[in-house]
Amino acid sequence: MKLRSLQARHHAAIAFACLAGFAGVARAADYPPRKPGLWEMKMAVDGKAAMPAMITQQCIDAGSDQAMRELGNGMGKDACSKQDVRNEGGRIVVDSVCKFGASTSTSHAVITGDFGNSYRMESRSTYNPPLGGRSEGNVVLEAKWLSPCKADQKPGDVIMSNGNKMNLLQMMGGKK
Repeated sequence: MKLRSLQARHHAAIAFACLAGFAGVARAADYPPRKPGLWEMKMAVDGKAAMPAMITQQCIDAGSDQAMRELGNGMGKDACSKQDVRNEGGRIVVDSVCKFGASTSTSHAVITGDFGNSYRMESRSTYNPPLGGRSEGNVVLEAKWLSPCKADQKPGDVIMSNGNKMNLLQMMGGKK
């Protein structure tokens, strides 16, 4: 049971990092804002410690999308010694070197899509020394717009694959 709980927290941390970190990366390349409403995010992580795909839903509006971009920019500012972001033929390409505790992560990501209906991020990272027993890993994040947010949802709400709901903006101090 404890292992399952640790895995759930690990999944939540990865999802948050992808949501916030990706948003910050994309802002640097001045991408079009995401269409307001309910987005489904499917994230697959592989490598030595492969995990099943995690599917979450996120309710956004223009204000929460902007706040997430700002949050992502702030997260990488102190931890990353390199964040090279460029637009190559309509694709956002990101090369970064970031510190996570004692480990250094070197990552290459390619982001495609229109951000109105869908986008996809493919990222490959190496960790030196290994992070959580992993020396490398790949993440694929696929996002698609589903509908307007549901009546019981507010911008910043994330519904995890287990049905738990959290609001990323409230968790980070009520930004919006």
